[in-house]
Amino acid sequence: MKISNGLLRQVCNVVPLLLCASIAGAALAQSYPNKPIRIIVPYPPGGATDLIGRTIGLKLAEAWTRPVIVDNRGGAEGNIGIGLVAQAVPDGYTLVVVPANLAINPSFHRKLSYDPVKDFAPITQVTSQAYLFVVHPSVPAKTVKEFIAFAKSKKDGITYTSSGSGLPPHLGWELLKRLAGFDALHVPYKGTAPSMIALIAGEADASMVTPPSSLSHVRTGRLRALAVTSLKRSVLLPDVPTVAESGFPGFEVSGWIGLLAPAGTPREVVAKLHNEISRILKLPDVRDRMVADGVDPVGGTPEEFEAYIKAEIIKWAKVIKQSGARAD
Repeated sequence: MKISNGLLRQVCNVVPLLLCASIAGAALAQSYPNKPIRIIVPYPPGGATDLIGRTIGLKLAEAWTRPVIVDNRGGAEGNIGIGLVAQAVPDGYTLVVVPANLAINPSFHRKLSYDPVKDFAPITQVTSQAYLFVVHPSVPAKTVKEFIAFAKSKKDGITYTSSGSGLPPHLGWELLKRLAGFDALHVPYKGTAPSMIALIAGEADASMVTPPSSLSHVRTGRLRALAVTSLKRSVLLPDVPTVAESGFPGFEVSGWIGLLAPAGTPREVVAKLHNEISRILKLPDVRDRMVADGVDPVGGTPEEFEAYIKAEIIKWAKVIKQSGARAD
């Protein structure tokens, strides 16, 4: 095939540009970081997202001998802090720790200041955590199937608590209701603790809660665990089946946490962050603490995390549309 002189000149002009870009990216990754890194946690101090952010920040600072500042920017269910990072300079020095409702917010809230896909460069999914499907001891059910039969037998349906509207446990119930065909009244609370108190007091029939908040109550008999919401069983309760095993193949509701940078962050910097955080998640002290809390360290690639976020957005958009779920 004969190449025209014009095409040849275009190729010769482009190749040096690509080569320069590659060299510049590699040089940037080598020098990164050369100043403090800020990790925004879009919630107040003390929660799971904050703990993960501080764990990563501490280990990054130790490894790179550079200050890593954890900046709590709570408000609007995390949307204020997340929105700030969407507008930040894409140089790898401003990052955000995000929870699973990043993928729920586009369908649950009418207006967001950011696009969860277009405005960010995924670094890695840091953790995944199953929820426990628990009931009050007065509920005459020891399996998911028995619970559904009980719910269908109640003329006015049953009630379930959650730690807030628009979070994975709330929508997990809406998904199960749709799949199993029963009615249930959502009673949202401002946080896990008041939700648990109400359930233990018998003010509701059931809930989906994190293992750390409920495990002691299950072991003392104040609550009964019927299932876990992950695709595999929990190491903390290996005898408790999954919802998927209980007649609903593919059912999964996870509370995950991940790390994002602003869109446009150089790929080499994203790769360096990913590699270091993957190493951190394999450290015995980090891994053992997470597993003890019922959390699975993940550390997947940026591409895997991006695909997961997109799949979660589609999944929850469908649940919200079909259930009519809204902020209570």
